[in-house]
Amino acid sequence: MTDLSGNIFFDGPAGRIEGLIKEGPGKVTRAAVVCHPHPLFGGTMHNKVVFRLARVLNESGFAVLRFNFRGVGRSQGEHDQGVGEKEDLLAAIDFVTNRYPGAELLLAGFSFGAMVMWPMACEEERAKALIAAGFPVSRYVFDPAIACVKPKLFVQGELDQFGEPEDLRRFVEALSGPKQLEIVEGADHFFEGRLSRLTEIVAAFVSEHFPLVEQR
Repeated sequence: MTDLSGNIFFDGPAGRIEGLIKEGPGKVTRAAVVCHPHPLFGGTMHNKVVFRLARVLNESGFAVLRFNFRGVGRSQGEHDQGVGEKEDLLAAIDFVTNRYPGAELLLAGFSFGAMVMWPMACEEERAKALIAAGFPVSRYVFDPAIACVKPKLFVQGELDQFGEPEDLRRFVEALSGPKQLEIVEGADHFFEGRLSRLTEIVAAFVSEHFPLVEQR
């Protein structure tokens, strides 16, 4: 398999989807898809939180795909309020699992991207675990009764203006395990000045749930 790191395009339900993928050395045994924040407020796959999530996952041994939802950057189509974007995510999952058959899959998202990712990660059999950063629980209605027995990490800023920590605590308490909620002290929705703490938490989570096996 040739190294596919760099800008790519793959087919989606609304047309061509623009992505950026980074592989590591050796055989890919784990892969991740990272979803970006709200496109109507400037969210793209180049958002700094998305970039840091992708980087720490790649450093943890994942081949990582981040991509632009429909109508963003060079992705075709138009914004669809989170509905069609779920189909875009499914196309990204298809691309990654076809590219890396047998690899363990993790789904991650920031803000709007976490909202899009959440139900898909719970329902999609190919996804082993999920990471939600800046989960906008105070802006959208989520069903805590959804069956989701996969490992789940929620990382939230103490001062998050779109997902109040207390709202998120109540939501997470109602979920089935395994689950983990981390509140980053002094951080706002965008983890300004606290991105290093975010990546530390993510690295510890994936180390626990995706232990590295030494390749011979």
